[in-house]
Formats: sequence, structure tokens, C-alpha cells
Amino acid sequence: MIPNQTVSRAQGNVPQSQWEAGDLLVAYLAQLSVDYVFGVPGGAIEPLYNALARSARKGGPRAVVARHETGAAFMADGYGRQTGKLAVCCATTGPGATNLITGVASAYENRIPMLVITAQTALSHFGRGALQESSCTGIDTVNLFQHCTRYSTLVSHVAQLEHKLSTAIMTAYQSPNGPTHLSIPLDILRSAAPVKIPSYQLAALLHHPALLDENMIEALCDQIASAKKVVFVVGEDCREAIDAILDLAFLIQSDVVTTPHGKGLVSPYHPLFRGVIGFAGHRSASEILSDPEVDTVVVFGANLGEWASNGWDTEALLNDRLIHVENTQENLTRTPMARLHVRGTLTTICERVLSYLRQRLPTEEERAPGVERRQPDSPLREALRQEPKRRFQFDEEAKYHDNSTPIKPQRLMKELTRLFPSNTRFLADSGNSIAWAIHYLQPSWQSDRNGEPFRGCLDFAAMGWAIGAAVGSALGAPGNPVVCITGDGSWLMSGQEITVASQEQLPVIFIILNDAALGMVKHGQRLAQAEAVGFELPAINYCAYGEAMGVPSHIIRSPQDLMVLDIKAICKRQGPTLLDVRVDPEEVPPMKTRMKVLGGAQ
Repeated sequence: MIPNQTVSRAQGNVPQSQWEAGDLLVAYLAQLSVDYVFGVPGGAIEPLYNALARSARKGGPRAVVARHETGAAFMADGYGRQTGKLAVCCATTGPGATNLITGVASAYENRIPMLVITAQTALSHFGRGALQESSCTGIDTVNLFQHCTRYSTLVSHVAQLEHKLSTAIMTAYQSPNGPTHLSIPLDILRSAAPVKIPSYQLAALLHHPALLDENMIEALCDQIASAKKVVFVVGEDCREAIDAILDLAFLIQSDVVTTPHGKGLVSPYHPLFRGVIGFAGHRSASEILSDPEVDTVVVFGANLGEWASNGWDTEALLNDRLIHVENTQENLTRTPMARLHVRGTLTTICERVLSYLRQRLPTEEERAPGVERRQPDSPLREALRQEPKRRFQFDEEAKYHDNSTPIKPQRLMKELTRLFPSNTRFLADSGNSIAWAIHYLQPSWQSDRNGEPFRGCLDFAAMGWAIGAAVGSALGAPGNPVVCITGDGSWLMSGQEITVASQEQLPVIFIILNDAALGMVKHGQRLAQAEAVGFELPAINYCAYGEAMGVPSHIIRSPQDLMVLDIKAICKRQGPTLLDVRVDPEEVPPMKTRMKVLGGAQ
């Protein structure tokens, strides 16, 4: 987008002679094709909202008002993950800024590029006890955000704004990605902009060239070519490279597993897929990694923390069979025991290895009689033409088909997979919801790669993330239904954000697993034989809650209750729907890995 177009889209009806700092900031967001700024308004940040109102009149970036600042950060997170664009959230000074912190910390741990804008009282009021002051002489929000962002700074002069803004945006996309924070006082936001159009073309500066370590790629080719049996582990950073990774797996007939973070990148019916490893994973995936015949495990784009490493499993994963292929340097710090580290752009690395192995692998004529030929490279879509078949088992397969009332969570996941269309985006909240979804939910796989069909907030695991992120995802994927799987505990924290989905007329289906408990706490206490304390929640009719908010709502007690719903109509509705699902409270989620870590903690 050329600069004059950028100005026109963002500036609205303000003459350039009256262009404020807030207008310049919004013009840069327009340059990056950002559509929404998520936040809660307030006095000190009013000039930014004025600029967004002017921008919205010209079809540029506009404000989406959350009900709580944490929800705003979660919405920005969901929007950024869905679109690949910069996530942007904002808050006023004082408690507005501190309310953002949990959502920003979640984005930090999950490496989401995010621009966080908070206001300050006017510079002339610093240190004078102004309302909601959060300057260096009060509750110092710049320093508070230092611990959950890649860059946090105060804009103390309007002449600093353009440079600090560009630094913040570029830093958000530097490896490792993450949030950056600008704290801007009221009088700076209200000042005349130092320039009439953006001086920098940030989109070009954000382009990262494909980087390769030629020596390590050659070593990787040799290791794979000489291996007896290989397993591929697909992590969260493989979205752009997944086709090349799976083509390579076909070529060498490598089994494929994903981390919990990578779930949804591989079709559950892919003929080489053996399930999810780590938290709430599948036995078949662990067995494949533990197979004594496997002499090489190649991990692609994975942050091997507790969830993804099966509780730091040194027998099956974190050992000298491991090869770690990464474009994020920080991930390699988790695998110093690996026999090979390969740094670079994942797609380029895999394409280079594919080319090398196609030339090196023996042809049919060169093989000894009776030796099975390695299958040639086959497009993934060809494999998916076969009749869908799962090649891994669930822990409790019978309950996946159980017709009991109250509905089993396992059966609920089956019906969600079956009932919703293939373009549905599923998001699961922390707690029992994410455990059931990782293990039992098998969303439809799409070859267009327009967003993964499943996402969770892992590692930092903030409750309520999926509620806000579902709103952001729906804004980023218009025309696609979004299903938020959450628990009653998370809903009581953040359920008010459903009114944003109503206001924005978004087809988000909020599914509340209602067991009148903090389920993971309850079952964790039972499994650990600990005191049963603090897990009880009141029995609440969330259907009535939804109806009070003007949202069509339904109580689900059995699989039959789900089957009578008109899912097509629900998905096409211009607004949210709430399902109050009364799940069997005695079903224990697949959380053994977590219990093992907790039990072994010293």
C-alpha cells in the first residue's frame, strides 16, 4: 500500500494540518493492513479512540470494545493467530493497563506478535497523584510490562513516536516473536503529528529472508538418508512448512506425531499420523517414540516445554536420537542433548532435504529383490482421498461412542467433530476443556491452510483465553463459524465477552462444559489423594445467563439433545449461540502427564 493510500484510509476527515499523534499511529496500523484495535476506552487514551473513529469512517482500522482489558488482549491474540497480522490491543492508564497484563503475558509465552498501547496521565501531572497515575513515580506500568514483553518504553516526546512505534512493531516480529509495549501520555497522543504521512514502509522491513545453515542441512540429509526408522514431530511453528514436512514424511515413510501445540496442522486421518504426544496425548504417539527400532526423531518448529515434551521425557524424546530443526533460536535452548541442531526457515530446509533425498534414494531397479520400495513423494491431498481412518486409539474409545446421560465429554468431542462444518475453527480453554479437546476432538482438516482448525492457549494456560480469542478469530475469519470450548470456571471469569460477539454479530458458538466445579482442580486433587478443597462452583443455568444477554441458548444433557439442534442455522446466524452442556462430572480428563510432573516436583 503506497503512503498516500495509507493516509487516506486511516486519517478520516481530519485535515493534515490537524493530524494528531494518534492519527499517525493508526496510519501505520493501516499500512500493515490491521483491521481492529481491541481495548477498553478511558479518558487518558481518548485521543487514540478519536483517531480510530476517524479511521473507521474511511474503512480503516477501527476499535472493538471488550468488556475487560484481559479479554481485549485475548481477542487481539485470536485475531493475530487467525490472520497472521499484527495483534493490537490498548488500554487507558492505571488499572486499564494492569488489567491487560495476563493477556499480554499469555501472548508472550505463546510468541504472538502484538502491539500493546497503554496511556499515561499527562506528562505535566507525573508525580502529582493524578487519577489512575501509572508513571515512574506511581504504579510503573512501563516496568511492569518489561517482564512480559520484548520491548516496553515510554514515549516522552511526540518526536519519539514514529521511531519507537516502528521499533516496537519490528521487535514484535523478531525471533522469538512476542508482544511489545508503548506507554503514551495523554498530551503526547493529543499533540500534532510530527509528520504528515508515515515515513517508513514497515511491511518491507518486516520481511524476513529465508535463512539456511548449509553445513547443517547437509548433515541433516545424511542423517535422514542413513536412518533405519524415523519419526517426525510437528510443533506449533510449522504452519507454513507443513506441506513440505508431510511430503518429506511420505518420501521416507516416517511416522508423524504432533505436539499439543501442533494439533490441527495434520489431518487426523493422514495415513502416517499417529496422534499427539505430551499433555493429553495418545498412547500410540508415545509408543512410536519409544519404539527401540526408531533411531532418529526429527522435531520441527516446537517449543519443547512441559506440555510438548511429555513432561521432559528423556527416554522417548529428549535424548541423543533427537534432531531439532528450528527457525526460533530460543527453542533450541530446550534441547542441548540433541545430536544435531538445524537453524533456518523450515519450508526452505524441508524443500532442500526433499530435493537431496529424491536424488539419493535408490530407484526400483537398484533395490535388491524382495526389499520394499520407499513410497515416492505423494501430495497430501492424494492420501486424503482414501476413506477416512484413524490410525491411533483413544484412551477410552468406548466412551467416545457412549449414549449416556449426562453426556460424556468424550462423546461431546465426537459430536462436535461430526456436526460442525469443515471450515469451523475450534478453540479450547485451559482446564478440562483443553485436555478433552487435545485427546478426543478431531476437527476437519482443510488443505487451504487458511488458519488451523484447532487452537489452545498452552504453556501459560490462562483461563478464559478461548472466550476472547474466539471473538478475535471470528473477526479475522469472516464467514467461518468459530466454536469456543470452555469450562464453567473460565466462563465465570470472562463470560461477559459474549456480548462483544453479539455486538459484532459474530457466529461464535460458546460451549460451556458445566460440571459445577473447577474440574481439573477437582480431578487433580483426587488423583493426587490431596485434600478436596476449593474446587466447588455453584450450579448455574448458563442457558438463562445467555438468554438474559439476548443470545439464543440451549441446555444439552445428552447426545440426542445435540442431534436435534439445527447446526447449519446456528453457524449462519449473525451472532453467537450458547450451549450449556451438562457433562458427566465424574469423567476424569486425560491428564496423567500433568499429574506425573506435579508428583515429581521438588
